[in-house]
Amino acid sequence: MPDEDLERLAAGARVEDFPAGTVVADYTGPVPDDVCMVFEGQVTLHASADGAVIDTVTTGGIFGYTPMLVGEAMPYQARTAVPCRLIRLPAGLVRSQLASPAGLAFLASSAWSATTAARPSGTAGGRAVGELVDTEVLTVDPHTTVREAVTQMTRRQLSYALVRLPDGGLGIFTDRDLRTRVVAAGLTVDVEISRVMSAPARTVTADLTAETVLMEMLESGVRHMPVVTGRGDVVGVLEDADLLAASARQGFMLRRAIGSAADAGELQRVGQRVRGIGGELFRNGTKASAASAILSVVVDSMVRRALEIAMAESGAVTDGFAWLTLGSVARREAMPSSDVDTALSWRDESSCDPARLRAVAARTHSILDGCGLPSDTNGAVASKPGFSRPAGEWRAAAQRWLDDPLRDRGLIMSSLLIDARVVWGDAALHTAAAAYRRVREHPEALRLQLLDALSGRVRTRSLRDVLARRGGTFDLKNHALTPIVNLARWGGLTAGLTTATTPARLAAAAQARAISTQDATTLCDVFVMLQRLRMTHQVDQIAAGHTPGDVVTMSELSPLNRSLLNEGLREIAAVQRRVRQSGIPAV
Repeated sequence: MPDEDLERLAAGARVEDFPAGTVVADYTGPVPDDVCMVFEGQVTLHASADGAVIDTVTTGGIFGYTPMLVGEAMPYQARTAVPCRLIRLPAGLVRSQLASPAGLAFLASSAWSATTAARPSGTAGGRAVGELVDTEVLTVDPHTTVREAVTQMTRRQLSYALVRLPDGGLGIFTDRDLRTRVVAAGLTVDVEISRVMSAPARTVTADLTAETVLMEMLESGVRHMPVVTGRGDVVGVLEDADLLAASARQGFMLRRAIGSAADAGELQRVGQRVRGIGGELFRNGTKASAASAILSVVVDSMVRRALEIAMAESGAVTDGFAWLTLGSVARREAMPSSDVDTALSWRDESSCDPARLRAVAARTHSILDGCGLPSDTNGAVASKPGFSRPAGEWRAAAQRWLDDPLRDRGLIMSSLLIDARVVWGDAALHTAAAAYRRVREHPEALRLQLLDALSGRVRTRSLRDVLARRGGTFDLKNHALTPIVNLARWGGLTAGLTTATTPARLAAAAQARAISTQDATTLCDVFVMLQRLRMTHQVDQIAAGHTPGDVVTMSELSPLNRSLLNEGLREIAAVQRRVRQSGIPAV
């Protein structure tokens, strides 16, 4: 905070002392006109319904800003746990600080939108998983019998046993393996564990964030993940419950229901729950970025199962091709409003009939439509000839688009294929990916990607007019989010990165010095804020029985959210201006 702002805030603050057990703020009524900071002591936040403690605020912590941010009452009270000295800060001055870049970063990292009495803590967020694991690890010898291993698992109240393999690797045996590989298979519990374990076990390093590991677990369908050091030493074993509150495990349960759907009708019944899962997770305290990523994984599962059902119905060839997801789902940034963009690639020497494959693709999208997952409205679907080609043709097309980005919609097609990710079949059939990883050999293509990213002007002036009359609408995706996504895509390409999330691309762009570290951080903070606004808006639309979308009515946003949006747009425009001033490469 700049010194002059700090002095202004201090001048408007007042200090008050309270004995223990005093209700210092009741947020169930009118929104207070101040925010409190604990100078000495400890304040607890209690749910008004049952008095349960939902948070504890200690020295230096602030409370009361959530009602201010959302502009409405919240079902909890603040009560002193011990004698306290509090600093009351004027809400207006706090609001202006939270709308600054530094305040934006604070909000993005604090997940404030989830801090209500009705929203329990959701995820471990950006914490490294090495901080989350229990250091007690059960490791057994490959010759250990299942009976001995299960006895030790029961004694230690664990649902797994790690198996140290002769080559130094790891296997894992879980309670699920006991049910499916021993009992269901009719084996005795005296069988050696090496016969029924899973090996090699998937592992993650201790420095990864909880959200990253959660995605790994969701994608692979596992409930246990050994955590190791860089040298391969086991730190502990994570379970999905270590990462998410019970409500967030819906992602795992829903994926199991999807995988077991026997036909299109059953899948469509399950699918009616898919679009709402992101909102359910968000309402229960999961950050918008994590809820979006989980939704993307679940959509992938729906696509795979719909494709399998369509192939079974037609009797089509079940190998020799790959199904690609494009767009926000591929970037792990899906929203309830997201449609499904897809493509097909098959082996050049394959006997696959293109017409039959496209018919399967059309049936797959028909099934997905019935699941509430509509096809891309612009026609980026695998049933169209432009999005279903042999692998060699994809490779040649990508090369043509790099050589001449303005030919045959090359710039648009490249943007779609750069995001593409294989969700079914052989990943090597995504032949365009290799071409785009060499995009730096095509400076004209890279230059046009940058020009395209900078052409997406944010609407700060028109938004200011809208704000002045507190009316009108604004498209969060097209006029705010897309400029960030496009700039991140260009920055990622500059760094040699293709398929990735927008924040990962921004980080790579900063490392490659395509943009400054500060600009990358700013854009990432604004991106997180916009995703939270989008998720909040779409969750409310679904609750009201409306189709989710990205157009918001400005007057319905809270005062702070309007300020955050306006400030975020200023920051996007400023980064675009700095990148433009640094010089567009000439060819």
